[in-house]
Amino acid sequence: MSVKRNTVQRQIILGILKEFTSHPSVDTLYAAISEKHPTISKATVYRNLHHLSEEGAIAQMAVFDDVSRYDGRADVHYHFACKKCNEIFDLEIDCIKGIDEMVQASYGVKVDKHEILFSGVCKKCCNTKHFYA
Repeated sequence: MSVKRNTVQRQIILGILKEFTSHPSVDTLYAAISEKHPTISKATVYRNLHHLSEEGAIAQMAVFDDVSRYDGRADVHYHFACKKCNEIFDLEIDCIKGIDEMVQASYGVKVDKHEILFSGVCKKCCNTKHFYA
């Protein structure tokens, strides 16, 4: 088993990612990182995001057009993705208790984690009160 070093670059990348609530793509994250730390390369960002995701320190999601988006929250929580503006945000709702056990019992599998994504149109993109009529 290889040991991943907790480098200064990794700490910087993780710190800036945790500042986002919008679940940025690597390009968006790299732009924010390069503003503060122009010596960190895009390859370093990619490599560290990959390692952080493998370690479970962050979540990697492919939501729109297979573009990976990153989430600095490692706890179990759910997301909403807007089909119009492509924004992804956390839903502050109670997690579905027992869902892992239900899937394991029903399908004979071992669940390590689950992800639930709700999609539709966000409040900003809705046409005020006429949208739901």
